[in-house]
Amino acid sequence: MPNIKSAAKRDQLSKAKNAVNKANKTALKTKIKKFDALVQEDKAAAQAAYSDTVKAVDQAVAKGLIHKNNAARKKSRLTKELNAKA
Repeated sequence: MPNIKSAAKRDQLSKAKNAVNKANKTALKTKIKKFDALVQEDKAAAQAAYSDTVKAVDQAVAKGLIHKNNAARKKSRLTKELNAKA
C-alpha cells in the first residue's frame, strides 16, 4: 500500500494500463488463432484474414505491446503457413 499520494496514483494508473495492454494482447492472440483456423478450412477466407492479421500485428508494435522482431517472426510464420496451404 503506497504511503504517498503520487505513488498511489501511479499504482492506479499502472493497473489500468496493464488491463488495457492485456486486453489488446489477448485480442491479437485471438486474431492469430482465427487466422490459423481459417488456413485449415478455407484458402480464400484465409487470404483475406491474412492482411487483417498482419495489420493487427503491426498495430501491436506501434502500441508497444510486442517487440518489432517478435512481430517480424509472427508475420513470417503467418506467411509461411498461408503459402504452405497453396
